[in-house]
Amino acid sequence: MTNTFFPSLPPALQNNPLLTFGRGIAAYSDVKPEHIAPAIRFLLKHAQESVDAATNSHIPATWDQLAEPLEDATEALGRSWGVISHLNSVADTPELRTAYGEILPEVTAFMSSLGQNLALYQKFKELKNSPEYAQLSRAQQKVIENSLREFRLGGAELNDADKLRFSEIQDQQAALGKAFSDHVLDATDGFVHLITNRADLAGLPEDTIAAAAHTAEQKGLKGWAFTLHFPSYYPVMQYSENRDLRRLMYEAYVTRASELAPQYAKGDLAWDNTANMLEQLRLRDEEARMLGFANYAALSLAPKMASSVDEVDLFLTNFANKAKPFAQQDWQELCEYAKTELGLASESSNGLEPWDVPFAAERLKHARYSFSENELKQYFPLPRVLDGLFQVIQTLFGVKIEAADLPTWHADVQSFVVKDLAGKIQAYFYLDPYARPGKRGGAWMDDARGRRELANGEIQVPVAYLVCNFAAPVKVDGILRQPTITHDDVITLFHESGHGLHHLLTQVGALGVSGINGVEWDAVELPSQFMENFCWEWEVLEKMTAHAETGKPLPRELFEKMIAAKNFQNGFATLRQIVMSLTDWRLHSRFDAQDAKGHAVLDVSRQIADEYNIITQPEISRWINSFSHIFAGGYAAGYYSYKWAEVLSADAYSAFEEAAKLTGSVLDTETGTRYREEILEVGGSRPAAESFKAFRGREPSIDALLRHGGLA
Repeated sequence: MTNTFFPSLPPALQNNPLLTFGRGIAAYSDVKPEHIAPAIRFLLKHAQESVDAATNSHIPATWDQLAEPLEDATEALGRSWGVISHLNSVADTPELRTAYGEILPEVTAFMSSLGQNLALYQKFKELKNSPEYAQLSRAQQKVIENSLREFRLGGAELNDADKLRFSEIQDQQAALGKAFSDHVLDATDGFVHLITNRADLAGLPEDTIAAAAHTAEQKGLKGWAFTLHFPSYYPVMQYSENRDLRRLMYEAYVTRASELAPQYAKGDLAWDNTANMLEQLRLRDEEARMLGFANYAALSLAPKMASSVDEVDLFLTNFANKAKPFAQQDWQELCEYAKTELGLASESSNGLEPWDVPFAAERLKHARYSFSENELKQYFPLPRVLDGLFQVIQTLFGVKIEAADLPTWHADVQSFVVKDLAGKIQAYFYLDPYARPGKRGGAWMDDARGRRELANGEIQVPVAYLVCNFAAPVKVDGILRQPTITHDDVITLFHESGHGLHHLLTQVGALGVSGINGVEWDAVELPSQFMENFCWEWEVLEKMTAHAETGKPLPRELFEKMIAAKNFQNGFATLRQIVMSLTDWRLHSRFDAQDAKGHAVLDVSRQIADEYNIITQPEISRWINSFSHIFAGGYAAGYYSYKWAEVLSADAYSAFEEAAKLTGSVLDTETGTRYREEILEVGGSRPAAESFKAFRGREPSIDALLRHGGLA
């Protein structure tokens, strides 16, 4: 495959790693902050020249002379900018952050001008209305249809004065989103709690204690250091018998990036996201109204499956009402157990303090099902889990996964190649598994390169990033203990691999709709949530478990306990997710952002919790100040997508359950082939509803989701 976008580079840029990798893979560890501005400015100039050429009246409105050259130019920019954005998420440094922030407005300005380019919009209209359009592939037609929609949503039809304001809005939103993310990362990295008395560690698993000792050593401290990174924070909440420690960690965690952080989380007031959220909501509302929408939620639905604001609101409220009775039962059982068995008194009307909930839930689960999450964790060494995951993928989808040796950005990062059964390379992917300072929290999949059929007929194979934040392996008595992950972590890994498969197994040649590109946002979680189901199947777990010390697989007895406990407290958990989704949705559909002041965003979250949740949102909680999904992660007015797509994914998985009744295995290759062909391979080249119907033969039903979740 041709390995460059440019026949030659200026002498000053010939060794710039953001330009020299071309269509290949970037040398991530060679990228320095000083490379960013020169490379991106060169690419912006090249992209603008391509736009100017495309809008020239002498250039015909054809795929080869309009769409293809533009794709080349914007892909070159997008790939290099993607490398920088990726490093900003996984290897943050003050210097990289500054360089990224300095060039961000220029990238945002170009993308905004591209969406507003009326001459380019007219050229795409010409192409849509030309005789050639009917001769194009369905994927190419979808690229053009999506482009026309994006021009309309990008402000191409606005007058010149409004276009200027629209561009300002895009620039401000990009800067605010970056600042929000930076504040959450700084607030998370900025907190360290040191324990010097081992008695204060009572109840904590040995691997958690070892990890805390390792963290202290890394920071030049003596004792055990705990942080707000999830693998350090959550085991304290689950297992610590020290109630004061649980309270301290909880109060620090829920006040991150807020005005209370200096008091509870050793934070800086400069990291407070309160004003940032309000300003983002104001700008989104203004953007929507400029484009003729009643609110941002309505604007967000233009490229989604859901048809109206009211439809989404009703979907969420109906789901909340279905889950609430189960959540009430969960809560009553938990409070009664905490009171009678644990002696946990509470001064609040809830009957249980928020820092007691994970601890009491873990104890109740152990009492009821006779196993703990930590006991289960010992059966999931990460290498073994990966082998099991790859076996599922290889069996279902007819591919082979092998280790690769791609350039990486950290010593812990692994790379893999995906081949078809004949040995032909189909894709590559990275796995960055462990939490560390300077790495954004959570888990995600992103594309490093999309599949595309090049003008010379060659196929550019896709590359994906799979990023998680598992607890890193630690040394115990001088010996590096192999990393084990929780069953929840296993589910996370399968989830992100589902996104990855959507990107990696596509057979679409038009970049704009290959893989995850062009997929409706409220359907993009279908393949990810679909993969989670295999984490509960005996035939899968039996082969991907091996006790960290004995090497023995998961006992069937323990598996049965797992299954019995699968929906433990699920009503409570479901309601929590619905409340988060409704908070997002109402902030973007009913909230008067223009006149709001102070803690108005927090107040909305409290009102929704009061109406739909079964417990009052704690007075101290500022959880929304770190709700990065909607303020920095692309899920604004889209968090409902998790539940919306879960209806699709559960129903899709039920096809494998039906096959298992006939074949004895959910790893049914015939059903897997149909799923690959009708869901994964087509990417965004056709509407998700059509893909689902092509696979299932009917419209989706919520029944499977309710059954799987014990809410039927």
